[in-house]
Amino acid sequence: MRPISRSQAESRMQRAAGSPPGTCLRLYSEAAFEQRLLPSPTPHVSETSLSRLVLLLKRLDIADMGQCDFLDRPAPESLMQALEDLDYLAALDDDGNLSEVGIIMSEFPLDPQLAKALIASCEFDCVEEMVSLAAMLTASPCFVPLSPHLEEAAAVRRRALLHPHGDHFTLINIFNAFQQREYNADEGWCRKHAVSGDALRLAGIVRAELLDVMRRIELPISPPAFGTDANALNIQRALISGYFLKVARDIDGSGNYVMLTHKHVAHLPPGCCYLLRQPPQRLPPWVLYHEFTISQDNCLRVVSEIQPQMLVELAPQYYLSNLPPSESRDLLTELREKVVAAEDAPAVPEPLGEAAGREDEEREVCVLQ
Repeated sequence: MRPISRSQAESRMQRAAGSPPGTCLRLYSEAAFEQRLLPSPTPHVSETSLSRLVLLLKRLDIADMGQCDFLDRPAPESLMQALEDLDYLAALDDDGNLSEVGIIMSEFPLDPQLAKALIASCEFDCVEEMVSLAAMLTASPCFVPLSPHLEEAAAVRRRALLHPHGDHFTLINIFNAFQQREYNADEGWCRKHAVSGDALRLAGIVRAELLDVMRRIELPISPPAFGTDANALNIQRALISGYFLKVARDIDGSGNYVMLTHKHVAHLPPGCCYLLRQPPQRLPPWVLYHEFTISQDNCLRVVSEIQPQMLVELAPQYYLSNLPPSESRDLLTELREKVVAAEDAPAVPEPLGEAAGREDEEREVCVLQ
C-alpha cells in the first residue's frame, strides 16, 4: 500500500464535485500533498516483471534493449533481472540470443515461466492437463465471492472440487468438471459452486488457442491421464521446470513461508485448498506458487506442494550454485549429497548359493532328443 499521486487526488476531487457543488476533505496535510505525493502514478512497466517483454524484444532481434525508446524507461536492474530469469529458463544461449527453447517459448502468448512449463509437459507426458492449467491461469480468476446467505452451502460444494495435491490441480479439476456440463446447465452449476462461468468459458477459448499453437509448431500432445499418481508427479515436474524460481518453504510449521529467491516471508491465501479442506490438515512444508503481490495481502497465489528432491533433480544449476546462501540452500545441498551418496554406494553382494541358483534358473536348458 502506498500514497496516491497528486494527479490522482485532483481527478478524484473533480469526480466528486457535482451539482450542487460540495466540499472535498483531504485527510492529510497540505505539506504532505506537496512534498510526499508524486506528481503522477508510477508507470506499470517500472514495477512489473519484464521477462515476457524482454523475450518479445529478443524475438524481434532487438538485442541492445538499453537503447530502446521506451515511453517510460524501466530501471536497468529490472532489465537485468529479466535477462537473468530467461537465462535460468534456458531461453538464452551463451551469446545472449534466443536459444531453440527460447524461440519456442516466444510462440506462446504466455509468461515465460508458464510457457516453459508447457514445453516441459511434452517431455513428461502431461500436455492435456498443463494446457488446461495454463488456460485457467491466464483467464480471469474463476472463484467469485461467496454470498453471505449461501456461503456455507457453496463452501461445501466448492470443497468437493478441491484436489489434495494443491491449487494447480484444483484448477484442472474445476475446468474438467465444467467441460462435462451441458451448456444449458453450466450457469446453475457455477452458481452452486461459486465459480465464474465467463472465466471458465474464456479458459476454454484460451486452451483451444494454445493447442493450435502447439500443433502449428509440431509439439507432441500426450493423451489425458488426469487422476493417476504418475500423472500428478509429471505435472509437478513440469511446473517445477518453469516455476523453480517461485518456491517457498514453511520455516516454522505454522504457515510462515519464506520465498527462496527473495527471503521474504508470506502466507497462504484464505482461499487456498490447504486451508479450505475439512478436517484441517497439515500445511505443506515446501510449496510452488504462481505469483505473489506484496501490495495486497502478502499472500502467495495458486499454491501446490512439491518435494524438495525435485528441485535438486530438475534445477540443480540454480539451487546448488546460484541460490544465495541460506538455510534452504543448505538443506537442498545436504539432500543432494544424500542422493549422490545413495547412487554411488556399491551394491550389496548376494550370497554365493543364491546367485548360483538364480543363474541356473535363468540359463537356457538344452535337451537332446
